[in-house]
Amino acid sequence: MDVDDLRAFARIADLLSVSAAARTLGRPKSSVSRSLARLEAELGLALVERSTRHLRLTDAGTLLLPHARRIITDVEEAVTAIGNYAGSPRGTLTINVPFTFAVGLLAPMLPTFLTRYPDVRVVLDVENRLIDLPVEAADLVIRIGTLPDSDFVARHLARIELWTCASPAYLAERGAPSTVADLSRHVLLSAFDRLMTWSYRQPGGQVEQVDVRPGNVVPEPTAMRTVLVGGAGIGRLPDFLAREAVSTGALVRLFPEAAEDTVDVHALYPSHRSLSSKVRVFIDALIRHLAVIRAQDASDVPAHAE
Repeated sequence: MDVDDLRAFARIADLLSVSAAARTLGRPKSSVSRSLARLEAELGLALVERSTRHLRLTDAGTLLLPHARRIITDVEEAVTAIGNYAGSPRGTLTINVPFTFAVGLLAPMLPTFLTRYPDVRVVLDVENRLIDLPVEAADLVIRIGTLPDSDFVARHLARIELWTCASPAYLAERGAPSTVADLSRHVLLSAFDRLMTWSYRQPGGQVEQVDVRPGNVVPEPTAMRTVLVGGAGIGRLPDFLAREAVSTGALVRLFPEAAEDTVDVHALYPSHRSLSSKVRVFIDALIRHLAVIRAQDASDVPAHAE
């Protein structure tokens, strides 16, 4: 049995779709269909049952799937071992990453990384859903925020501060809040459709908080920035996404003297796999890139002018 055919079958089984399997594998649908047909012909058994709207595994397919996954993992482990021995990272590196992080922080480092490691082929899987690493074909997952319990190994990448921002037009119309308590009298935009608490640690050490009740909800930070620039209210943005808008005057950062809430960024990879050289060098390069950005950040940014 060909490993690529087994890999195609495993992706079809995971996603219950030939088209979706082809997209995630970066192969034409016809090629993935031929892999499945070749495997079924070799085994003399149907592995999937197709209808006009659904696809499901046959009993033979269900029986083969765990063996296929184990074979694929064994081959990947062998490639990893040889790659580490050779000392030259190579092969395809699939990274599942949230859109905002991909655009704001990861993409700018890729040209330098790819120049340094020309034998590594990067495939970005840009989305926000949680995925099952042992099942899906991602070598590395980047997540922002609290991590659920899992068998993944997590490596801390960075800590992001959330900046409270509004447009100059909104503040001119509604007035700038002079205290944290004043925020409750403004139009507040939230990333979550539930009661939230925004906290601010003042220079003297005291912590001030305001409850943000679900109103207008914009979960995607890039969209949130656009809405805020348009003057729809006051909201919070990751510092790396807000910084340029604040520096150009498109947004005003409120309470810049206070330390605001933070979220952590982690890189995750499955504990059952050896850490391949391509994953290791990418994580190290990303950590260096984020450290350089932090070092270059100006400590002071424009605040609202009275």
